[in-house]
Amino acid sequence: MKIAQLLPTTLIDYPGKVAALVYTAGCNFRCPFCHNSELVLPEKIETMQLIPEKDVLYFLRERGNFLDALSITGGEPALHDDLPRFIKRVKQQGLLVKLDTNGSRPDVLEELFDGHLLDYVAMDVKGPATRYSELAGVRVDLDAIRRSIELIIDRAPDYEFRTTVAPTITPEDIEDTVELVQGAKRYFLQTFVVPEGKDLVDPTWNEKSALSRTELEGVWERIKGNFPDGGVR
Repeated sequence: MKIAQLLPTTLIDYPGKVAALVYTAGCNFRCPFCHNSELVLPEKIETMQLIPEKDVLYFLRERGNFLDALSITGGEPALHDDLPRFIKRVKQQGLLVKLDTNGSRPDVLEELFDGHLLDYVAMDVKGPATRYSELAGVRVDLDAIRRSIELIIDRAPDYEFRTTVAPTITPEDIEDTVELVQGAKRYFLQTFVVPEGKDLVDPTWNEKSALSRTELEGVWERIKGNFPDGGVR
C-alpha cells in the first residue's frame, strides 16, 4: 500500500464512529477541481515520503482501545492490489473499515464484499452521465461506474453516495445525476471548498464559480424525495 498520510483521529469521516484516516497515493482520475493534487499527480507523489504499512498497523494496535474504525481514502484506494490484504489485517484488530472510492474498479469492490471486508462505502459520483468523463478529467467507463453503484446498493452493509458540486455543475446536472444513483438510500450534495494551502489539479478552475450552499439546498428540496436519507454538506 502506498500510504501518503495518516490522520490519527476523525469524528466526521465515519458516521457515528471514532476513526483514524489514511490517504493512499495515486488516482486514475484527473478531476480538474480536485484539491488533493498531491495524492493524484505523479510528479507530486514522487516527492512524497510514504508511510510504511507496518507503522500504520502498529499505530492502530496502540490506539485500538480508542478507535472504532479506519477510513481509507485517496487518491483512489482501489488501485492498490494489496488493498484486500491490508484491510484483512486491519479487521483482525477488531476495527470497522470504511472505504472511499470513485467507483472505477467494481471488480475490487466485489472482491472486498465477497471477503466481508467493508463496513461502510462512500462513493463519489462526479455528475451526470453526459458529463462524467469531462468532470473526471479522463475517459470513464460508465458501465463500471454503474456496476459499482449496483454493487454498493446491493451488498454494502452501509453506504453513501455523494457529489461534490464543483464549478460548472448546474442544478440540471444534479437532477440528471440522480438517475445514476436511483434506488440508493443515502445521497449527499457537497459544497465546493478549496482548503487553504491546497492546489487544484487544474488551477484554472479556481476562477470558475460553483453553486452556493443556499442554491444547493434549493436543489436538494427538489430531489430529496428520491432518497430516504441525505442532504447538503
